[in-house]
Amino acid sequence: MAFPIGELSRQTAVKVPTIRYYEQIGLLPEAPRSEGNRRLYGQAEVERLRFIRHSRELGFEIEDIRELLSMAAQPQSSCHQVDSIANNHLAEIDRRIASLTKLKAELSRMIDECGHGRVCDCRIIEALADHSHCLTDH
Repeated sequence: MAFPIGELSRQTAVKVPTIRYYEQIGLLPEAPRSEGNRRLYGQAEVERLRFIRHSRELGFEIEDIRELLSMAAQPQSSCHQVDSIANNHLAEIDRRIASLTKLKAELSRMIDECGHGRVCDCRIIEALADHSHCLTDH
């Protein structure tokens, strides 16, 4: 059963412009067209788009998703490359968490040092204006 792009959007919770973009960059195959030149999709596209959406929600980059889709199409092959992509992504998440932890600590310190008086005496404004007042490199 074929259905139009709006129905694909509803079934996958992916916006129509995003679906068109994924087609444009090759993450979704180009959809066949109806006689009225409307894109038509089936269950395979629903499943593929759900895979893409979930991968994006987990923070995977487009190129990683492209590779994962390619590997998913070869179910008998080794999952070594899949593991590698996932491990690299996890390492990047750990790096971001460490960076955000530093940022949180620095901002908390700025807030703690604020005298809650006038803006002209505000340590937060002072620290934001001059990075040398920060204790960490961020």
